Amino acid sequence: MNIPFVHHELPNGLDVIVHEDHGCPIVAVNIWYHVGSKNEQPGRTGFAHLFEHLMFEGSKNHDSGYFRPLQEVGGVLNGSTNADRTNYWEVVPANSVELALWMESDRMGYLLPALTDAKFENQRNVVLNERRQNYENRPYGLAGMSLVSALYPPDHPYHWMTIGAAQDIKAARLDDVREFFQTYYRPRNASLAIAGDIDADRAVALASAYFGDLDPGPETPPVIPPAAHLTGETRLILEDRIELPRLYIAWHSPALFGEDDAELDLVSEVLAGGKTSRLYRSLVYEQRIASEIAASQGSRELGSFFQIIATAAPGRTLVDLEQAIAAEVARFIADGPSAVELERCMAQAEAHFLHRLQTVGGFGGKSDQLNAYNIYLGAPGYFDEDLERYRRADAARLRAAAEKWLGSGRVVLSVVPRGQSTLALAGSQPVSVS
Repeated sequence: MNIPFVHHELPNGLDVIVHEDHGCPIVAVNIWYHVGSKNEQPGRTGFAHLFEHLMFEGSKNHDSGYFRPLQEVGGVLNGSTNADRTNYWEVVPANSVELALWMESDRMGYLLPALTDAKFENQRNVVLNERRQNYENRPYGLAGMSLVSALYPPDHPYHWMTIGAAQDIKAARLDDVREFFQTYYRPRNASLAIAGDIDADRAVALASAYFGDLDPGPETPPVIPPAAHLTGETRLILEDRIELPRLYIAWHSPALFGEDDAELDLVSEVLAGGKTSRLYRSLVYEQRIASEIAASQGSRELGSFFQIIATAAPGRTLVDLEQAIAAEVARFIADGPSAVELERCMAQAEAHFLHRLQTVGGFGGKSDQLNAYNIYLGAPGYFDEDLERYRRADAARLRAAAEKWLGSGRVVLSVVPRGQSTLALAGSQPVSVS
């Protein structure tokens, strides 16, 4: 993987990474802040995601909506927050790169002077509405919250979802979020990638001109999570406004880029990646006990979780699903993947890897990936090593990873229609989430 780049650190600590790609007259500007919901505290959750919204509301020298100036020159832009990081990106015509850099630098350095009570209240309400729409009122929407709250103890930074608790969002005060911004949204805690039709020396000079005089900010406090262990099986039940029961099974798994992380990603592909996968073929096609099936290695910086999700077919039970899933997982642990399965999942992983790098910007593009490697590993050019993690994962390594991680320590969540708790697995305890 030859993705050439220049890496320069400004005196204020901002990392600047430049990749030249003159195939199209566009430039991607991509900024990652090393802050997510894991940097919050119990009782003060949802701040990182709230700032994702506030950062589009204007700054000192552009106290207006962030989208319009960039869209007027033909640019596209977006942002996102997860447990470990927050990112913002723009893809603009090459002759508008200074506009994107100026706007990003202004909100990094001068957001707070333009942050008013009215903007704060407006975006607080937007986030609360987003929470109602995407979690509280969506079928199965509270399942994720139920899982993570059972997987991790209350003082663990992964115990809550990125959206935050409704009561915490309602209780937040402007001074609280100002302090959060001053701690984390600073050059010292950020990485800027510029990729596309631009000369590297000019890109570094522009970054220095627009970001170089910003205050570096304080050293960010380290996140030291308490231990999270599952010694046995925890069975839970969540009643929801749904028609078909659904089963969630989750195990702790290794951290992002850790040993067995890539192997379990491939295991999830063998088990439930497409219609030829083991679980789909067995549960959906042959036994017809499930209407849909999914599996994933949810890689995170401090520790991950592997999960399998199955929705019962009409007239079938969660007991049927649990027994069939357990049998397939046990068969995989005993025998590992076949040569055909391994070839398929390796080809799929490599195709996915290369697909992300077809663009210079956006989610998963080259600028985004340069920042990801830099933030998590301090190595922007980790492309070859990352792909090699998958290429060296043979059948024996996949089987060993499944045996090590997909054992008895797990959380099993039954999501059933309201008033039909008898459809849950025996011994399931009610969860309380809102």
